[in-house]
Amino acid sequence: VGLGTGSTAYFAVERLGAKLKSGELKDVIAIPTSKRTEEQAKGLGIPLATLDTHSVLDVVIDGADSVDPDLNLVKGGGGALFREKIVEAAAKTFVVIVDGSKMTPGLGPHFPIPVEVVPFCHVHTAAVIEALPALQGAKAVLRRGAISNNKVDGDAPAVTDNGNYILDLHFEAPLKDPAAAAEQLKSTIGVVEHGIFIGMASVVVIAGDGGIE
Repeated sequence: VGLGTGSTAYFAVERLGAKLKSGELKDVIAIPTSKRTEEQAKGLGIPLATLDTHSVLDVVIDGADSVDPDLNLVKGGGGALFREKIVEAAAKTFVVIVDGSKMTPGLGPHFPIPVEVVPFCHVHTAAVIEALPALQGAKAVLRRGAISNNKVDGDAPAVTDNGNYILDLHFEAPLKDPAAAAEQLKSTIGVVEHGIFIGMASVVVIAGDGGIE
């Protein structure tokens, strides 16, 4: 089982730990997507491994920052986008749990798109990203302070679990072609990974005032 990162995933990890403790679930091995989730899972006694020993997962449960009508996602508000993506790509089923506020007609303006970049020449990398054709109008903002959110709550650059920086891409208009944006970001030297998740979600569970969809 892949364990996501963030406020939604926190409760899923807590629930998994409780079910293992009660004996309702057995023979579960989990792969965490961040150091924060790893520490939480260890505290609950959840057996852990990595993709190096378990390269195919049955299911991953995680949240998302934005979900469009095609179930494309923006993730990485918590700064764990690289580890989330590599783990979720290895899963047979990727379950996304969100509330109704995360649904959006188009990716971009709803929530800044995180991009993990190497610290070396990150200002140059930001300029290259802003000039990509499929990311027209992007404003790249270096995340500062805590890595776990995109609010400015410190002066120093936020550092990921992998030792990299995060650029949060702000948009006024939705991406016209999220797949092209994802491809262009991925081919940019200096970019480690981006927070656009195309065609990865198996199902999106939406919690709202009227119940679960």
